[in-house]
Amino acid sequence: GLPDWVERDFRGYLECGILAHGFARARCEGCGHERLIPFSCKSRGICPSCNARRMCEVAAHLTDHVLPHVPARQWVLSVPKRLRPYLHHDVRVAGAVLQIFLRAIRTTLRRSSPTAPPRAQLGAVSFFHRFGSSLNVHPHYHLVVLDGVFSKADDSEIAFHEAYDLTPDRIAQVESVVRKRVLRYFRRQGLLDDLDAAGMLNWQGSGGFSVDASVRIEAEDRAGIERLVRYCARPPFALERLHALGSTPSLASPESRLVYRFPKPDIHGRTELLLTPLELLDAIAKFVPPPRVHRHRYHGVLAPNARLRPHAVAFGRPELVSEPPATEGDAASPSPSAEPAPAPASPARIRWAVLLARIYDVLPLLCPACGGEMRILAFLTDPPVVSAILLHLDLPHKPPPLAPARGPPQSDLLAGLLDQTPTFDPTEPEPIPDFEFDQSTPDDFDL
Repeated sequence: GLPDWVERDFRGYLECGILAHGFARARCEGCGHERLIPFSCKSRGICPSCNARRMCEVAAHLTDHVLPHVPARQWVLSVPKRLRPYLHHDVRVAGAVLQIFLRAIRTTLRRSSPTAPPRAQLGAVSFFHRFGSSLNVHPHYHLVVLDGVFSKADDSEIAFHEAYDLTPDRIAQVESVVRKRVLRYFRRQGLLDDLDAAGMLNWQGSGGFSVDASVRIEAEDRAGIERLVRYCARPPFALERLHALGSTPSLASPESRLVYRFPKPDIHGRTELLLTPLELLDAIAKFVPPPRVHRHRYHGVLAPNARLRPHAVAFGRPELVSEPPATEGDAASPSPSAEPAPAPASPARIRWAVLLARIYDVLPLLCPACGGEMRILAFLTDPPVVSAILLHLDLPHKPPPLAPARGPPQSDLLAGLLDQTPTFDPTEPEPIPDFEFDQSTPDDFDL
């Protein structure tokens, strides 16, 4: 079976964007044109629309309110395939590997910044990906790290020390340090024995560990920063790459009716993947993150409780022009009995209309008839009211019927296994066992 949170995500996705489950009613104040806006499911793993909205919301918030106007660099860490199942299934192990990676980056940035004091701090935002670009399970890390460190003395302002001396040799040193410390951690936790850890440490090249830091964005390229954060916060799969083959069966499998095209060829040279509907659902189910686990985290001076966070976030940001104070005889000045202005909303929340306009360059609350401004009148969730409005507008007032879940055909499965049971022939020689370890087996992820 699947975990409960995976089933909840799938069931929530079946109600996403369906007017019969409720909607918001918008009306144009000029011509009276109305529009019905369905609700979203807000799932975290499988809904392409909600994942795209969350990606753009996180990128807009980090660009406008969190990341200061300093250079930033993307750091990517991949581990050997033998260790990836532990990262995928154990949140504690994934967090420990991330901390090892952050400590190595912090030490390297301090050494690469000539003017930085010994206790200078980095600023980073981390994203943990459970997926690859070909619908495969590939746990790895993407980090947006400020390309330098911050420091502040007791009687001075905050200072940023840019990492001018970050050479490829130093990046390769980070890879070597992370490799040794991660294997040491797995050995201490009992996830690897001493012989296996020593063997992986002596593998040729990097031994399956990969650290990349080739993408750097300048301080004033805010559009580039937002594109980088969108890439790090991207959803597990893109709906525009999924296509139906129609009624014609595929040559690879008579049941394959779906094709997923890759953005670039994989390590095997494939450019697309043929799937049956059940295979697609099985692949997507592995990408749903557990509940109460953050999809991105803040570190260093960008951490929520960091002492230097207010100063670091405002560093290099252009100051807003404040309005001149109102005079005593100004008619616009508030009276003593006037109510106080409401507190500003949290910058982490962006208005729905503003977010859609930022994503698609289209104003959703702009009337298509007269071009005027539309206003949300009400949010309707009462089934009788929703059904009456949809019937009046000649729209489907009932959600699509859902078939009940069914179990696998156990009788057919057992019959097939009995037909494939090999018979023992004492005259045949025993096959030579293959002791080579295959890292690409998908069974490693079915713990």
